[in-house]
Amino acid sequence: MEEVQERAENFTLVTRKSCFNLPTACPTCLPVYLYLKLARVPFQLDFNSIFPDSDQIPYVESGTFVAYNNENGGVIDRLKEDGLVDLDTEIHSVPEWISTKAMITSWLADATAYELWVGSDGDSAYKIYFSDLPWPIGKVLFIKQKYSVKQRLGITKANAEQIEEEIYKRAKVAYGALSARLGEQEFLFENRPSSLDALFLGHVLFTLEALPETSVLRSKLLEHDNIVRYAEKLKREFVEGGSLPSSLPQLSGDPSSSTPRRGPSKWSSKPKNKPKREKTEEEKTFKRRAKYFLATQVVAVVLFLSIIGGHDSSEVELDDDDEGYYGTD
Repeated sequence: MEEVQERAENFTLVTRKSCFNLPTACPTCLPVYLYLKLARVPFQLDFNSIFPDSDQIPYVESGTFVAYNNENGGVIDRLKEDGLVDLDTEIHSVPEWISTKAMITSWLADATAYELWVGSDGDSAYKIYFSDLPWPIGKVLFIKQKYSVKQRLGITKANAEQIEEEIYKRAKVAYGALSARLGEQEFLFENRPSSLDALFLGHVLFTLEALPETSVLRSKLLEHDNIVRYAEKLKREFVEGGSLPSSLPQLSGDPSSSTPRRGPSKWSSKPKNKPKREKTEEEKTFKRRAKYFLATQVVAVVLFLSIIGGHDSSEVELDDDDEGYYGTD
């Protein structure tokens, strides 16, 4: 028990960087950040911009303990299973729990992925994931991710309009059901925070802050005033009102690395200027890893383009406009 408590008191949450007035603008990372905030668990926030396409991010670490996003149902489920942070005790038995979670993690998650990678000009995705990389690498990684999302959603040139219509229809139904479920309550279930609040609040804040005003998904969300009030209130209390850091951290290394971190990480819209100094061994190691990352991505790009070239027209395809997403210089 003491070991569990010690772990919970020494968390470091590693996410993608902050932008769009959010502590982390990654739609996968933000719910984990909010889950820890809703649980009032103290933690340090660190950013990893070296591996933008890693499915291990976000992850929580404390000593030798690490909970990765791609393991055991994700970070939140791992924290619950290990008895470290569990906001859902007894609440998960409420009859509407499963259906509510399904709407958030499937219909709304699909709508977020569609808007971010397929239904927009790529501006938001570029800023969140690739703006710290050389432009050619960022552009190709965007196209690669867009192709992956289209495959997952089953989108082809023949059915693109039909799939888009279905995605927005499901999102509209989900917003209506969640609005009715919420009413004028502060939280979704039994007037207490839960993992579903973290998931839903993360989606709502991302949609309102990171998606453009022309976003179809954003317009459908704005039809529900009580959801907007819910998000604004919890953001003031748990994001803006908390003891949040105030300057951008240095880049993190490989998620599997055991390299020690350098104190509490901070965040803000602009990093503070620092005087020039001799590079530490840690920074030299990060630089070598970054070079290795770029080299492996070049190989991945070549393989990816050769694979795309080998697909026939009946399979999932990229549109003609995929050549020119927003990520110009």
